[in-house]
Amino acid sequence: MGLTIEQMQFALLIAAIVSMFARRLKLPYTVGLVFAGLAVALSPLPLEGELLTKNLIYKVFLPPLIFEAAFMMPWRDIRKDLPVTLLLATVGILISAGIIAAGAFYLLHWPWHVALLFGALISATDPVSVIATFKSAKVHGRLAMLVEGESLMNDGMAVVLFAVVFAAITGDAVPDAGGILWSFIQIVGGGVLCGCLVGGAVLLLLGRTKDHLVEITFTTVAAYGSFLFAEHFHVSGVVATLVTGLLLGNIGRSVALSVRGRTSVLAFWEYIGFAVNSLIFLFIGLPLATQNFAAIWWPLTVMIILILISRAVAVYGCCAVFNGAPKLKVSLAHQHILVWGGLRGALSLALVLGLPTDIPMRGLIEGIAFGVVAFSIVVQGLTMTPLLKRLGVLEKPQVTQ
Repeated sequence: MGLTIEQMQFALLIAAIVSMFARRLKLPYTVGLVFAGLAVALSPLPLEGELLTKNLIYKVFLPPLIFEAAFMMPWRDIRKDLPVTLLLATVGILISAGIIAAGAFYLLHWPWHVALLFGALISATDPVSVIATFKSAKVHGRLAMLVEGESLMNDGMAVVLFAVVFAAITGDAVPDAGGILWSFIQIVGGGVLCGCLVGGAVLLLLGRTKDHLVEITFTTVAAYGSFLFAEHFHVSGVVATLVTGLLLGNIGRSVALSVRGRTSVLAFWEYIGFAVNSLIFLFIGLPLATQNFAAIWWPLTVMIILILISRAVAVYGCCAVFNGAPKLKVSLAHQHILVWGGLRGALSLALVLGLPTDIPMRGLIEGIAFGVVAFSIVVQGLTMTPLLKRLGVLEKPQVTQ
């Protein structure tokens, strides 16, 4: 059973109320939404059925969230730290996945193929959770660019890792190191190409209208169209949407959009970001009511510790590479936030929910994935702002004249 209009309206009503109370209590509204979803699941209120599915997360919620985040990101700021974010999004993912898999094998005695599969699907930081948490904490400046940029870019490597391990488990041909590198180039490069094609086409169309409603429509088509176009050719839809958003946000906003269109498009995507984020976190809370975390407390605890350790090794190790480059060096305080801000969320759940039912230990993998995501959103989300204040890294937003 899919999401109905009635359920969506009710969910948005809850999200609006939770957001109001969260703002007054100065708490992350994403955490409030997860708890609200948990409360709704335990009540007779009209949100029933398996609402959180891979298709809903991956094809409905993810494209507009990636597009909105990229649309608001100035390219000049991303370009400054591109070597850092790219290293974290590639080598950092490999380090994290390797440590998680090794820990699952040696400490929990999981089969290697199951350990590698879980390491691949849980290693990437989730752009949805990261961006929502940092918006709630009002993080700006270089720190926001580093964390959000990395989370948006690490999809390509995570997809390749997951595809290779999944191929090994299902008995398909597993490529060698050269094949893996080529797959990565195809997935990411293909996503960039698709994003450029769709973004370029929409830029041409935007330059031929001054109707703000048409301009909003074109950006909506670009967000979903770039994602679906790339996925059709089995390349990264997230990368394609990211590139399209960057093109329209940096070139389109200053050149192609009309004055009224610029204001309208920004307001529209700000609302879409709020609405979709609200639905995702509310729906994440719903299935938590059916999870028996007490039965898996030991492997769940081990996995949470492994994920935090792997994240720390990846961040401190990758950032150490740039200690000799003054313009790229990442301060120790920022590295601490990168570690604690490496949240897991909807992306990991989309991958685990899409696993076939005959995958070994699927039930355990799904339960631990939900537990990790719950810990990430609630514990790390609630402690993010206090940590930012303690480290003195909350930066005031730049005011444009």
